[in-house]
Amino acid sequence: MKPQLSHWAAASFEAARRLSGPAADRRSRHLHGHSFRVEVRAVLDRGWGGLAGAESHALQLRLQELVSILDYGDLNKRMANPSDAHLVHWIAQRLALPEISRLHLWAGPAQGATRDTQGRVHCWRRDRFESAHRLPHVPAGHKCGRMHGHGFEAMLWAGDIGGEDIGQAWAPLRQQLHLACLNDIAGLENPTSERLSSWIWHQMIGSIPTLSAVMVFETASCGAVFDGQRYHIWKDRGFDSATRFAAAPVNDARHRLHGHTYTLRLGLSGPLDAVMGWAVDFGDVKSLFSPVFRQLDHVALHEVLPAGDTTAIAHWIHTRAMPLLPALDRVSLFDTPATGAVLSWGQTSVAG
Repeated sequence: MKPQLSHWAAASFEAARRLSGPAADRRSRHLHGHSFRVEVRAVLDRGWGGLAGAESHALQLRLQELVSILDYGDLNKRMANPSDAHLVHWIAQRLALPEISRLHLWAGPAQGATRDTQGRVHCWRRDRFESAHRLPHVPAGHKCGRMHGHGFEAMLWAGDIGGEDIGQAWAPLRQQLHLACLNDIAGLENPTSERLSSWIWHQMIGSIPTLSAVMVFETASCGAVFDGQRYHIWKDRGFDSATRFAAAPVNDARHRLHGHTYTLRLGLSGPLDAVMGWAVDFGDVKSLFSPVFRQLDHVALHEVLPAGDTTAIAHWIHTRAMPLLPALDRVSLFDTPATGAVLSWGQTSVAG
């Protein structure tokens, strides 16, 4: 399947608001403030914004210009009830982009809303729990076969319900997982990230019928998503490399030799191994991708890829990684914390 290219950008703002309606709790009805962050992924024509290969930079400028209207302001003066869901709709309408694949709002570190490809908005809640576990079926000598622990994080999306309500429904389950050994919990005898995400889903779907997806962060750089039907995992790698953007005009700073700490996210999907309980071992993803990674890290990328832009690099990674990782269905490459490109060719969920 030919991958679809989306451009990704992010921007932040500080704002105050006062919420109303049945979903608003007592505290949120008072004027208060948040650090907001918006991430948008959009399908754009090549050259959108004026320079082919720099679409994500142009998208970031448009997004930053839009949210600057909200920065250090009172959101109630912009909309009647500035809930996370209403704010996502407000931003999407004013961005006026031809095709938004995903718009993700952070209202602080633990709560927000996400607009999916169909334009539906799902509120989300994120929380951390500290647990021990071991994987009982891995080969002898595998480090995950030893009892160890993680600061896990769970992120839950649901439609027609606010983030506070998700948090209240999640709280009893979090108590069961926090400061516990996952292997001792019924149904988690083999607690891979995939198994844990689906276990949380099945435990929560009764109290939240509109649950859209459950994401489990095993570490900051890897995790799993279950949306009720499919499993998706990801593994992040960072590399430090130089580049030169060949298409940029000579008087554009991007034409000069410069560099980035890139973040690469490899996404993979597939059925669970009946014994191992995972779609793909995170360690296998890292080792199998290593031949490609060595060609990316601490090198001058433009010497291999004369175009030098993030989109060209993402396509290059896709071509070389597919034979090594057949379950791969997404390559996301971020040149800065605010710009990047995403190649995807599989089914997606609201979790991204």
